[in-house]
Amino acid sequence: MSDEDFNMSMRKFLKQVGVTSQQEIEQAVRAAQGSGKISGGSVKARMVLTIDEIGMSHTVEGDIKTGGA
Repeated sequence: MSDEDFNMSMRKFLKQVGVTSQQEIEQAVRAAQGSGKISGGSVKARMVLTIDEIGMSHTVEGDIKTGGA
């Protein structure tokens, strides 16, 4: 596989991760707000990316502002 093919494949995967993750987060936050579980402010998020075949694990943590107080 060429570097160009590798980079395009990786970008396609990361785009899919970004789009589907955003949709899931939006749905979960709206449901939590609707049930009163959260009222605003922010939520702590953690994303763990693993590639078992090469023994890779990468964690990203941060806060997502949900609006309100």
